[in-house]
Formats: sequence, structure tokens, C-alpha cells
Amino acid sequence: MNKKLPAIVIYCIPLVIMIGLIPYVQDDHSLALLFILFILAVMLTKPEKYDVAALTLGIVLATIFELFFVSTGVETFTRASLFSLIPAWLPFLWGYIFVAIKRVLNLLRIPARR
Repeated sequence: MNKKLPAIVIYCIPLVIMIGLIPYVQDDHSLALLFILFILAVMLTKPEKYDVAALTLGIVLATIFELFFVSTGVETFTRASLFSLIPAWLPFLWGYIFVAIKRVLNLLRIPARR
């Protein structure tokens, strides 16, 4: 596990930066574009199997569930630029979260014994 910790931290650094940018970038569409650039940089720098699937699944599922949460009153957003309900950057943040989780789980996978 100690040998894998630096890689786990590296996978989480983009998330920390992305979340840290939220209060400073007031335009939701500009922030969404920045998030897309972060995601592309990570995925092009070190492509891994099923990254695109994890990203797509995260974007689609997160959008559906966030819209559901907002429609039921469970969540509310003061920045609602996507469908006038959620921030435009939120699905991309969730998309990268799915990618990071997939990568960390793959890293932690214990090899099968023979």
C-alpha cells in the first residue's frame, strides 16, 4: 500500500485543484471548460483502459442524479447554468471523480493467486 500511495495522491491532485477553482471562477461555462482541459490533460498524459467509459458514465449518471436531487428538493444550487438547475461544471467534476475512483481501484487490485 505504501508504494501505491504516491500514485493515489497524484490521481487526487486534479480533484483538489478542480474543487479549489470553484469559488474563484465565477463563470460556470468557463469553469466547465477548465475542467474539460484538466480531464483531457490527465487522460492524454497517462491514458488507461476504460477511462473514457468511466468518464462518460460519470458525466451521464451524475447529471441524471443531480437533476433528480434538485427536482425533489434534496439539493439546491445558487449557480444553476445547466438546464437552469445545476452548475454546468458539475457533471465534468463527477466525470473525473469516476475516472479517479476507477484508477485507484485498479491500482489497489490484488493480483490473483495461482
